[in-house]
Amino acid sequence: MSETNNASVTDGMVCFGLYSAARAATRAYRVFLAPWNLTYPQYLVMVVLWNDGDQTVSSLGRAMHLDSGTLSPLVRRLEDAGYVSRVRDREDERIVHVAATAQGHALRAELAHVPDAFRELVESRDEEDLVELITSLKLLTRSLERATEDAPSTGRRVESV
Repeated sequence: MSETNNASVTDGMVCFGLYSAARAATRAYRVFLAPWNLTYPQYLVMVVLWNDGDQTVSSLGRAMHLDSGTLSPLVRRLEDAGYVSRVRDREDERIVHVAATAQGHALRAELAHVPDAFRELVESRDEEDLVELITSLKLLTRSLERATEDAPSTGRRVESV
């Protein structure tokens, strides 16, 4: 099979379009965030803390759509860098509170240019188009989460999307 045929098959797949776009976005953010030695997911954690205030690891996980096994090492690296602090709840030690430190709050001003810099890379800079894209992606995310939320535990077969 020729390379062209393979490309045309994947070009028509929603999942491949999302995968390719996510990888390209992560690469772009890697360039923006390299001077601060931050990864894109670490940056997103900081954005949640800056905008929503202190969080528990559980609430951060919900906001980021990450499980604690993925999120905890990421938060630990942010703590090691001095950007966040983690404190166990006095009444329930299973609960861990995460807060931006003074250095983490200062980082907000240093990275304030990043959203606009990323937006400049997006070919369609029309605000209405971007709002529509974000809305569509949120709807897709909710739809896929609903369709698969109990699939691993029930063994239910999920129809192709």
